Amino acid sequence: MRLARPSQTPFACPRSPGYEASFWFGVGAPKATPAEIVDKLNKEVNAALDDPKMKTRLADLGGVALPGSPAEFGKLIATETEKWAKVIKFAGIKAE
Repeated sequence: MRLARPSQTPFACPRSPGYEASFWFGVGAPKATPAEIVDKLNKEVNAALDDPKMKTRLADLGGVALPGSPAEFGKLIATETEKWAKVIKFAGIKAE
């Protein structure tokens, strides 16, 4: 499950072609969590996100629910990690 801006279009800066920024929130569990527990949590969270009241509240906050599977969420995390690692390396950012 993840939440994102309604347009699903990343922020674009006219002065910086190719620049983008977006944000999302998700629900995760420790790596050793049994698959049946992860599946149950995923099912319940997706059901909550499908509730009309929840959709309305998220829209009021400027978001949209994007329910999905644990595998899809894992892929999103991997993709985002790779993307932002490139930005960090390019910018020469170091942990303090």
